Amino acid sequence: MSERDAGYNAAILTLSDRGAAGQRAEDTSAAAIRELLEGLPVRVVEYEVLPDEAVLISETLRRFSERQDIHLVLTTGGTGLAPRDVTPQATLAVVEYEVPGMAEAMRSEGLKHTPMAMLSRAVVGVRAGTLIINLPGNPKGVRESLGVLLPALPHALDKLAGDPADCAPAPPSS
Repeated sequence: MSERDAGYNAAILTLSDRGAAGQRAEDTSAAAIRELLEGLPVRVVEYEVLPDEAVLISETLRRFSERQDIHLVLTTGGTGLAPRDVTPQATLAVVEYEVPGMAEAMRSEGLKHTPMAMLSRAVVGVRAGTLIINLPGNPKGVRESLGVLLPALPHALDKLAGDPADCAPAPPSS
């Protein structure tokens, strides 16, 4: 359980040209994210579907991370090698620093299930104290990638919120 009594708020950002055009009946990847977050002190407060446009994605990530009530942004889609897969570039354009261990853990877990996981360019980073995580655009990939991060996610959010445990300098010895 989180150190933060009220828990954390999240935004889900689905990146899909077809989804943004209304050509998909259901956003199954966002549904998988919501399902995985159910056991955590995290509540989804925003949800948007955007086309695969880097400028629009970056603007939305900035807007979400500048909000004081959003602590976590989970993107789904656009992390592969296709020309329209621009989520990593859009994320790198806004984050202040990366959290490479989380991205590496997602790829490592994915490789247990498919060799295609090595093609993922997913990025995890922080902007304005908000954790931004790029997830694959399919429910199976979301479950594998986010699933491996769940044990560390509350601690990561606590640290970003300013939890000093394990970070404070040791008291002077007498």
